[in-house]
Amino acid sequence: MPVGDSSQSPAHAEKPSTKAVSAIRNWWNTHQLDKLDANDSNTEEDKEELARRRQLSLNLSQTLRTRQLLIGFEGGRPTLSLRAPLNLVNFPSASQPRWPIECEVISDVIHHIEWDPPEPEPFYQPTGRERTPMPAGKERGKVVYCIDHATTHPYFTCSRVGGSRGPIKSATCHDINRTEFTLEFESRFESGNLQKAVQVGVYEYELTLRTDLYTRKHTQWFYFRVRNMTAGVTYRFTIVNLMKSSSLYSLGMRPLLYSERAAVEKGIGWQRTGSNIRYYRNCNQNTKDNNSDTIVLYSLTWTLQFPYDSDTCYLAHCYPYTYSHLQRYLKRISSNPAVASYCKLRVLCHSLAGNAVYVLTITSRGLGRVEDRFKKAVVVTARVHPGETNGSWMMEGLLDFLLGDSEDAQLLRDFFVFKVVPMLNPDGVVVGNYRCSLAARDLNRNYKTLLRDSFPSVWHTQNMVERLMAEKDVVLYCDFHGHNRKNNVFMYGCNNRGDSSLKLHERVFPFMMSKNTSNKFSFKSCKFRVQKSKEGTGRIAMWRLGIRNSYTMEASFGGSTLGDRRGTHFITRDLKSLGFYFCDTLLDYCDPDPAKTTYCLTELAALLRKEARERLGKDLGTDCNFSMSDLETSTSGSNSSDSDGLPVHLLNQPHTVHPEQSSVKKKKKRLRTHKERNRLRPDRVKSNSQPKESNLPHETTVKESVPERPVGRHRRKWQVHGLIKKAVIPPPTTHPGEVSQVTLWQGCEPVKDDCMENMRAAYVHRRAKPCPHLGTYTVASPHMDEPGRDTGQWRCSSQLLHLSALIPPSLEFHASQPTTSSLPTPVLHLLQSLQRAATFPYSTPQVSFIHMYEDGSRHYSNKASAVKFHQ
Repeated sequence: MPVGDSSQSPAHAEKPSTKAVSAIRNWWNTHQLDKLDANDSNTEEDKEELARRRQLSLNLSQTLRTRQLLIGFEGGRPTLSLRAPLNLVNFPSASQPRWPIECEVISDVIHHIEWDPPEPEPFYQPTGRERTPMPAGKERGKVVYCIDHATTHPYFTCSRVGGSRGPIKSATCHDINRTEFTLEFESRFESGNLQKAVQVGVYEYELTLRTDLYTRKHTQWFYFRVRNMTAGVTYRFTIVNLMKSSSLYSLGMRPLLYSERAAVEKGIGWQRTGSNIRYYRNCNQNTKDNNSDTIVLYSLTWTLQFPYDSDTCYLAHCYPYTYSHLQRYLKRISSNPAVASYCKLRVLCHSLAGNAVYVLTITSRGLGRVEDRFKKAVVVTARVHPGETNGSWMMEGLLDFLLGDSEDAQLLRDFFVFKVVPMLNPDGVVVGNYRCSLAARDLNRNYKTLLRDSFPSVWHTQNMVERLMAEKDVVLYCDFHGHNRKNNVFMYGCNNRGDSSLKLHERVFPFMMSKNTSNKFSFKSCKFRVQKSKEGTGRIAMWRLGIRNSYTMEASFGGSTLGDRRGTHFITRDLKSLGFYFCDTLLDYCDPDPAKTTYCLTELAALLRKEARERLGKDLGTDCNFSMSDLETSTSGSNSSDSDGLPVHLLNQPHTVHPEQSSVKKKKKRLRTHKERNRLRPDRVKSNSQPKESNLPHETTVKESVPERPVGRHRRKWQVHGLIKKAVIPPPTTHPGEVSQVTLWQGCEPVKDDCMENMRAAYVHRRAKPCPHLGTYTVASPHMDEPGRDTGQWRCSSQLLHLSALIPPSLEFHASQPTTSSLPTPVLHLLQSLQRAATFPYSTPQVSFIHMYEDGSRHYSNKASAVKFHQ
C-alpha cells in the first residue's frame, strides 16, 4: 500500500509524513535522555534498545497504515527507507511455457538427469573411409515422421499454454509397408525441432530439421526422440538441410545420445556417440522467398548403436537446457531463505509469446545506503541465441558460485551488484529455434532497436543497463554464447583506441581467464575488432554506452585442444566451471593491488610486438600506437545480416514507416563481372538521382536505421562538473508494471577492489569519503502483471507493434522545466502523448485497448483499425 491516499487532499496527504517525523523525533529524544541516565551498556539495555526499535517500527506502521516504510540505524540514528517490492515471480507447480498457437505440443514430460562421464570423452578420429550417402528423399524413401511447418500465419500472432487448441495429430505415417524395425520419431516437445524423417533403408534415415519459426533459415541445432530400436544394430542418420558451410563435426565433434533405460538402471545421462561422422556439401538447394538466390545446403551423417531394445532415446546437438529447466532452477533458489536475503528475482519483461524474461539482482544487503553506492556493477546475460545451450550451462555455473556460501562468493556480493539475465530469448528456446526469436529476427543484432514491443528482452536489458550506469560504475558486461566452428572457450571484446592510458586494458580480463583455466580458455582465439556488421550486438551496444570491458564469451560446442584436455569434448561440468572461473577472474581483475594487471599488460605488450614481427616482419617500439586488433581478421561469428531489420509482422503491414526510424534498402544483387557493372552504371546513376519511395513492398528487405546512442546518455544528462543533478522525472525507460527508484548523489571516483582483507580495507577507506545523499525519486507505473496472465491466450497485435515503430522516443523533462515538476505522473504521461500527437505529422496516434475475456485470455486491439487475425 503506498504511503498516503491519493484520494485525500494535499493537507491530509502531509499528515502521515508529519506523524512519522514526530514519532521518530519523540523516540530519539527519549532515547537520548535514557542514555544519559543509564550506566555502561549491558545485556538488559541491549534488549531494551531492540524492544524500543521494534515498537517504533510497529507504531510507525500503524500510524501510516503501511508496511512499506523501514527503519534503519546508522551510527545509532534512525533512518527511513522503502521496503523492496515483493517478488513478482509466481512459479506454477508445473512449468507451463507459452507456445505459438500454431504449434502442436505433446503432453509428455521430458526430464533428463544430470550426469558427468568419469573420464573426458575423446573427439572422433576420422578414418578417411567415411561414406557420403546419396540423397534419396521421399520419392525413393518412406516418410515415417512429418509435422506441420507451423506457418498458419506468416508471422507470430498469439500464443497459449500448450500451443494449438485442437487434438494432437499423429505425425507418424502408418502404412502397409511399415515393419517392426521402423524407428518412431518425435520432436513436438520443448526445444525439439525435427521436421521430417524419411526411411531410405532398413536402418537408414534422412532427417530434415525445422527452420526457425517464420523463417526459412538457421538450421544447426537438433533435438528429437527415437523409439522402437533394436540393440546392437548399426543405424545411420543423415541430416540433409544444414546451412553452415563448416562445422566442428569435421574436426571430431560427435552428437549426444541419452537413453532413459541407462538413466534409470545405471544413472548414466547424456554421452557422446557416433562413428563414420562426416559433414559435407550436398546437391540439394533451397530457394529464398524474396529473390532467386539459392542457399547451398550441407549434410551431417553418422552411425550409432542403441544400448537397449525398445528403449526411449534422445539425440541432440548439445546438452539441452530448456525454459522449464530454468524455471525449476530459479524456483529452487528463490525458495531458499538464505539465498533470498541477497538475491532478488524479478520479471524484467515478457516475450512476444508472454513468457517471462527473468532478471536476478545479487548483492549483500544491510550494509547501508552509503556503502551500497560504492559498489560496482557487473551485468551478465545468456541465451540470446536459443540453440546455444552451452551458454545456459555456463550461466548456471556462475549462479551456483555467486549464490554459494564460499568466502569468495561473499566477497563478490559485498562489493559488487550483479544484474543477471539468464535467458534473453525464452520463446526461441521453447519452440526449438537455433538463432531467432518469434519476430523471426536475431535479437543479438537488435540492441539498438526502438521497437520495444517487437524486441522486448534486448530493449529492456539495454534500458536496465542505462539506468544502472546512472547510479553505479558498471565495471564489466558479458554475454554467454556457444560457437559452432571453433574449439575451446574464448572472448570477443572491443578495442579501446581513444585513451592511450587504456591501451590493451580491454584484453586484461580475457588474458586472466586464460591464466585461470589454461586447459579450456584460448586467449589466442580472442578477437577485439569492432565490426560495422556487429553494431547491433550486445557487446558493442554496451561498449557504446561506456562500459569499457564489454565481452561475448563463446564456449565451443565441441571441446578443448589445450593442455591435458586436448582432443576431448566439453561436458556440463566443464561448462559450469567456466562460470566459476569467470567469477574468480573478476576477483583478480578488481584486486586493489595492481601487480596482476601490470604483469598482464607487460605480457600483452610483448605478445603484440611478437605478433607484429611475425605478421609484418618488423619490430614495434613500446610507444607505438599500433594495435593488435589491426592484425586481427574477422571475429568469425555467424552472419545474421539476413535476420536484421524490422520483424516480419511489420514487413507484412502496408503502412508507411517514419523515415527517421526505418528506411527501405533493396538487397543488391552481386554482379560477377566488370562488364555487368559497367553496363548498369548509367542506370544506377539515373536511379540515384530520383527520390526514394517510402512504402514497404513485400519483396524488399527493410532495415532499421537508428541513430547511434550517445555514450552514457542518462549519466551525461544528469552530470554537471562531476555533480549528479536532481531530475524531476527519471529517464522514460521504466517498463509498465515496475517501480523504479532512482537514487541521485554526488559521485566519487571508484577504485579497484578485491582480495579479502586488502579489498575490505580499500572499501572501508572508500566509505570514509564524503558522499552526501541528495534525494530519491520513486515513479510508480500501472501494474501489468495480472494474476490471469498465465492462462488463456496471449495475442500480439501487429497494429499495436506497428504503432510503436511510428511513435518517437518519449520526451525528456529536465530540472529546468519547473512547470511540470509538480504534475502527477499520469498527467505527465498524458502531456507526453499530446505532444507526440502535435509533433508527429506522419500518422495519427491510435489508442490501444486490452480486452479481457471470460476465460482469462487477453487481446491487444486497436480502436482505429480492426485486427486482421480476429477475422
